[in-house]
Amino acid sequence: MAATKHAQLIKQDSQTYLTTALLKLLENKNFNEITISQVVKIAGVSRMAFYRNFETLDDLLKAYFEPLIRKRFEEIKNKVSEREKLESIGVFFTDYADILKLSSEHGFEYIIKDIFNQNMIDFYENLSLPKDLSSIKRKYWTTFMSSGVYAIWREWLIGGRKESLEEIHSILASFQNSTMQSLIRA
Repeated sequence: MAATKHAQLIKQDSQTYLTTALLKLLENKNFNEITISQVVKIAGVSRMAFYRNFETLDDLLKAYFEPLIRKRFEEIKNKVSEREKLESIGVFFTDYADILKLSSEHGFEYIIKDIFNQNMIDFYENLSLPKDLSSIKRKYWTTFMSSGVYAIWREWLIGGRKESLEEIHSILASFQNSTMQSLIRA
């Protein structure tokens, strides 16, 4: 049992070292310019340690961002009041503003966007939508909304957050409600 716990700690340490090394490299290089060899060298681990944990550098970034983004979505889903939900969303995007900008500039935004969109799709699929909404309309409305929400948050964050968080939240709620109403009428 102790060996297993020790092995798990070593694996966790390796993952942390690899993630830290990759994020450090991303500060100055584009994602597509970085190699596994560079990451393991900076991390101070072997290539075998990398391949025991990940297949690709994409997998490494996904393993880092998925739990962080999922945790924030869980917090958003479980908050009761709109104020708490708005505050949680604000903290989430404020925390990730710099990394989102870096991801946009260094070519790995698609990883964050994919994780974000999957969480948005899960979020919208669990909403209580009108019963007469067909599965096709539900599917495409959810895809439309998740992509739109990401694009608005991205523009707001990278654009310098000139509007208040309340304004952005209001705009998103307005788009959500008006598109749903249009879909129901169609």
